[in-house]
Amino acid sequence: MSDFSFIANAHPTFIESMYKKYQQDPTIVEEGWRHFFKGFEFASAANGNGSSNGSANGSAVKTASSSELDKEFGVMGVIHGFRDRGHLLSETNPIRPRRDRRPHLDLNDYGLSDADLSKTFKAGQEIGLQNASLQQIIDRLKEIYCGHIGFEYAHIENREKRMWLRDKIENRQALPEDFGLSIEKKTRILEKLNGAVGFERFLHTKYVGQKRFSLEGGETTIPALDAIINVGAEGGVQEVIIGMAHRGRLNVLANIMGKTYEHIFNEFEGTAIPDLSFGDGDVKYHLGYSSQVETPSGKKVHLKLVPNPSHLESVNPVVEGFARAKADILYKSDYDKILPLLIHGDAAVVGQGITYETVQMSQLEGYYTGGTIHFVINNQIGFTTDFDDARSSTYCTAAASLVQAPVFHVNGDDPEAVIFAAELAAEYRQKFNNDVFIDMVCYRKHGHNEGDDPKFTQPEMYSLINKHEDPRALYSKKLIERGDVEKDMATTMEKTFWADLQERLDEVKQKPLPYTHQEPELAWKKLIRVNNPDDYKESPITGVPHKTINKVIKHLMTLPKDFNQLSKVNRLFKGKQKLLDAGVLDWAMAELLAYGTILLDGQDVRMSGEDVKRGTFSHRHAIFQDTKTFEEYNRLSGIAKKQGKFRIFNSLLSEFGVLGFEYGYSLATPNSLVIWEAQFGDFYNGAQTIVDQYISAAESKWQRMSGLVMLLPHGYEGQGPEHSSARFERFLQMCAEYNMTVANITTPANLFHVMRRQLARPFRKPLVIMSPKSLLRHPQCVSPIEYFENKKENNFCEFYDDNNIAARSKSKVKRVLLCTGKVYYDLLARQQEENRKDVAILRIEQLYPMPKKALDAALKKYKNAEWCWVQEESANMGAWDFIMRYYRASEMRLISRKATASPATGFKKAHDMQQKALVDQAFDV
Repeated sequence: MSDFSFIANAHPTFIESMYKKYQQDPTIVEEGWRHFFKGFEFASAANGNGSSNGSANGSAVKTASSSELDKEFGVMGVIHGFRDRGHLLSETNPIRPRRDRRPHLDLNDYGLSDADLSKTFKAGQEIGLQNASLQQIIDRLKEIYCGHIGFEYAHIENREKRMWLRDKIENRQALPEDFGLSIEKKTRILEKLNGAVGFERFLHTKYVGQKRFSLEGGETTIPALDAIINVGAEGGVQEVIIGMAHRGRLNVLANIMGKTYEHIFNEFEGTAIPDLSFGDGDVKYHLGYSSQVETPSGKKVHLKLVPNPSHLESVNPVVEGFARAKADILYKSDYDKILPLLIHGDAAVVGQGITYETVQMSQLEGYYTGGTIHFVINNQIGFTTDFDDARSSTYCTAAASLVQAPVFHVNGDDPEAVIFAAELAAEYRQKFNNDVFIDMVCYRKHGHNEGDDPKFTQPEMYSLINKHEDPRALYSKKLIERGDVEKDMATTMEKTFWADLQERLDEVKQKPLPYTHQEPELAWKKLIRVNNPDDYKESPITGVPHKTINKVIKHLMTLPKDFNQLSKVNRLFKGKQKLLDAGVLDWAMAELLAYGTILLDGQDVRMSGEDVKRGTFSHRHAIFQDTKTFEEYNRLSGIAKKQGKFRIFNSLLSEFGVLGFEYGYSLATPNSLVIWEAQFGDFYNGAQTIVDQYISAAESKWQRMSGLVMLLPHGYEGQGPEHSSARFERFLQMCAEYNMTVANITTPANLFHVMRRQLARPFRKPLVIMSPKSLLRHPQCVSPIEYFENKKENNFCEFYDDNNIAARSKSKVKRVLLCTGKVYYDLLARQQEENRKDVAILRIEQLYPMPKKALDAALKKYKNAEWCWVQEESANMGAWDFIMRYYRASEMRLISRKATASPATGFKKAHDMQQKALVDQAFDV
């Protein structure tokens, strides 16, 4: 078919003027118009309405009259208008007429009238109708575009995608009422509807009034998800990663994932035995699940439902990260084999900004997952809020336009239409590896939960809903009305439905589905879970052989012979070589050395964040660019023939979405080092939801470990209130039950060891590092190369005593300054400048878990000293309150800035004065 969508918005007078120009000289009109006019004249001649006729340009054809031409173009405009905007007239709302969105599809919008309805038009060929009347053309268009599915795809710029969809939509088996579905598919639809409705009836009968966030009104979700999985499997999908909120989650667990009623029953009864020795658990409609199902064609598919909190849509990037990791690890980046499937609510998908972040990242190299199917359970309400108050956009699927994803709006009471949309979505995703949205318009039988009375806020809507039959009953009736075969099938399955429901009520046991663990899952099972101090007695040895260090450093300091480097690279290398000649490494080299040695261990490293390839402070330079070819050179690739992969990606300007993605990636495997770096630590709070609900609490709630590393540049250097503090105190406030590690590291060697420790321990914990800024180039912030070697004493140091104070002199010290992070170097400078032996400086590198026993042992050596906690953060921020968990105020005094509302001053002079006063006070003994 032709693709002349520009006709739809053109006025007939304009078209006529363009045609006249074309007749004068075809070359003066744009190519699209030229092809269209040529085709129109050919069709006219072929149908006896014109004949070849010589002219000045040698190509003119005797054509129809001007008014006939206007009418033909008008009909063409009608056709394209329905393709573009017919979805605005589609009958997708199962409980009430849809709002008039003024699609401008009336005849008079195209210079036509009722008098033209009986006339035949050649333009009908555009939709496969030869010499059809205008009435027939319009009937056909309404049948295609204004039925129970509204197809929104005209915004797609890619012609191949658009034409593929048009062909699928307009040529679907001569448009039978049942979408051409086989009797087997109809049987399966009814089976799945029986399961969905039966599950809700079971819970409603057995657990009256209990909160379950039922799927009632949207039960067609279950056959739709089933269809997506089945068609996906036929297209090569081996694993589906599902993310969804609480609405309908239990039904999906039972009827898609295969979780037994008994298992769910125990959770409702409260008879599921909690393992209080590890974690606090979570409510039943937040839990994740893994299973393996077999499709009707015999294909086996792994299903993963990712656990999630009540923070709607926050699970979206987590699912995408999990899927990307699986694609990288198991499927060698064959995205056809893994399918992310996100199930949204209408209010959340349009209201939560994380939806837009997730869709925006979907086509980026570092976050690509081969396209996601978005399934919206459109209840037409959010808690108690009508959609009029919930969005400005016409549809809740506005995010689809970000990546020109097609949207299929479909009536949830028509299971066959929903299945057509679901199968089309799965085919589209597998063919084009792009996102696609299904907007299933349905309703919510009860209030937000089963204890709410929705009539308080939506009395009109619920007067309609209370009289409305469920999708299973409606579909069963439709099948019975169609014929004897379908009537017998429906009657049999009706009996099966009630028998199954009674079995569930009688607590008949179900057999769980068999499950084969995947390789990454087996790796997780080998690890242990820890929540006691004995597991943290000491860090493992994480040094490496001297020859390994030399091998990695040599590789880092060598560029390919044909590489055209920037002149500043030479200067960078000279600086590094000077340090190497002195036998020390700075922060950047220690970091790259950690990654390089991990890669040589055969493990992968993935890092992303804003500007991470170079580093916010131009220190990392993991990637160089050729100045002539502009190709990237990865400095950590090719160290050895057999090594892990180093994947590093500059992210979009997002914290919430990207941190969620990296957290999801870290869940898929324990054997990759996964790192997210904030541009400045101050900005991490844009992703506070991921930190609060997932990173800090997921192991306790869902027994899901993660070894994710967060690098948060932190330190007071006069850069103002938004470039000074990573809100250290917030992480420390969340620390409990050994849920994560929080560190504020001051030496390159310690960074090296803590990074390697992440993969060396027999368990995984998130690692939050307050990383430095000015220390990246501080002349004293270097470590001797021997500190990186595999010696017994070379591991991560949780705290450092003051090596400037001899052991025999410790009893003479009058004050001990206990601190953490960059302020140590400010204090050290004063100590060295004044040659103070009466003041000792101890620094804590790992604040949580707090190395209290070792710290107490060190402090006892200074038996005559006053203890002070020194921090550059304000008194109400930083680690002070956390320190008070372990020491009484009578034991330790605070030296800091005064309590403030803002983290730091915006004036450099004020900062310098405050910092000097801080140090002065520390040494005023």
